[in-house]
Amino acid sequence: MLFNSIEFAFFLPLVFLIYWAIGYAKINDTLKLRLQNAFVLIASYVFYGWWDWRFLILIAFTSFCSWGSGLLIGKSTSSVDNKRAKAWMIANIVINLTVLGIFKYYDFFVSEFGQLFGIYTNSLLLRIILPVGISFYTFQALSYSIDVYRGKIEPTKDIIAFFAFISFFPQLVAGPIERATNLLPQFLNKRTFSYDQATDGMRQILWGLFKKIVVADNCASYVDQVWATYDTQTGSTLLLAAILFTFQIYGDFSGYSDIAIGTAKLFGIKLMRNFNNPYFSRDIAEFWRRWHISLTTWFRDYVYIPLGGSRPEIPAHIKNPDRYKKWIIVRNTFVIFLLSGFWHGANWTFIVWGTYHALLFLPLILLGKNRKYTNQVAEGRLFPTWKEAIQILFTFALVVLGWIIFRAETITQAMEYVCRLGNTSLFTIPMIIGGLKRTLFFIVVMLIVEWIDRSKEHPFSLSHIPQWARFVVIYILILCMLEFAGNSQSFIYFQF
Repeated sequence: MLFNSIEFAFFLPLVFLIYWAIGYAKINDTLKLRLQNAFVLIASYVFYGWWDWRFLILIAFTSFCSWGSGLLIGKSTSSVDNKRAKAWMIANIVINLTVLGIFKYYDFFVSEFGQLFGIYTNSLLLRIILPVGISFYTFQALSYSIDVYRGKIEPTKDIIAFFAFISFFPQLVAGPIERATNLLPQFLNKRTFSYDQATDGMRQILWGLFKKIVVADNCASYVDQVWATYDTQTGSTLLLAAILFTFQIYGDFSGYSDIAIGTAKLFGIKLMRNFNNPYFSRDIAEFWRRWHISLTTWFRDYVYIPLGGSRPEIPAHIKNPDRYKKWIIVRNTFVIFLLSGFWHGANWTFIVWGTYHALLFLPLILLGKNRKYTNQVAEGRLFPTWKEAIQILFTFALVVLGWIIFRAETITQAMEYVCRLGNTSLFTIPMIIGGLKRTLFFIVVMLIVEWIDRSKEHPFSLSHIPQWARFVVIYILILCMLEFAGNSQSFIYFQF
């Protein structure tokens, strides 16, 4: 079920009303909580099964394995045999990654193996449909068993609450990828309705829908048209399409996150922030701290730091500690970005995209400048300095180039696209730009709103304007969505 669909427009209010009717029923709090969690689970399975009910078997299997492994890890950790706890954790990781690998990567590896050795492999391909959001809920499930093993959270015996945690419908198919330490306790404790939280959630939902329906979907029409005929387009047209895709993927993905976070607030649930104005970043390291935060921090906590991070232990027998340390940092950086690229899909373009960002990130981390910018740009000021503006534009240009690789279907296509950018027509005005004035206007509106509210939890809180003005702004936003909606598109990250 899509957030920007008629079905969801009926689904959400109905679920909201029943959920809080249970919450205010005259029954004891324990039973009330269990009924709410059971209802969330049912609603989430209806939401997810709307695409294909068979995928419910897969998410139930992932949930059951992770829940059971948590109990087994907890039981083993309480004894002297900690190795058994580690074995249960590894077993759960292997099971979940195997399922993910079969559905997402099996055909890719078989095809590439066949091409490499000249073997006919078509008969070995499974050609199975990729379940929506499998990478998201698999990583969420893995975080639970790892955190239980590390002692960061106690294993839960409440299977309904755990299944609801894995399948919570607002963030199920495209994140944020929640941690058990944050989300699971919220399903184990009483929740109360907050009018302020709910109205703030509604405003965040509206802003997310605006970014998706008005910005991303309108950009998509032009981007798809240009990419379909990129080999006949001028350099300026290709450049404009690359920039528009940069805003399309941001409006699409961050819009989904805003809708998910806002929807969760309606149910008294707080999800982690997934985007923090990434296109206002002053270097590529800052960009990655602000883009898809739930994934980058997942890789940081569960892969990068366990590998040694930026401060690896130096074995006593190492004769050149500095060189060894740099090698470990280089290795860990490439591992993280390659995994991040491969997480997005079974295609060499994602691997190259990850490698490209690793190469950009590496000099900063080797020079110790990867944490140089931890505050918001132009903090306490309306406008950035000239230096900050140049840094933002330069970082943005690097990101645009990366998105070309990401958007391409093959490495060859990406290379041809980039090469055609350099032809003599790069600085001419694209003929089709006249038809994009409305789209460009809404992109500017989005950037202005997010720039003004860049220090807030989300840019459409409207906390700094009077009540009457809020209604005016909301009314205008709704009119824009009704009048200027692009052709309805599925969310880009559903395929990951």
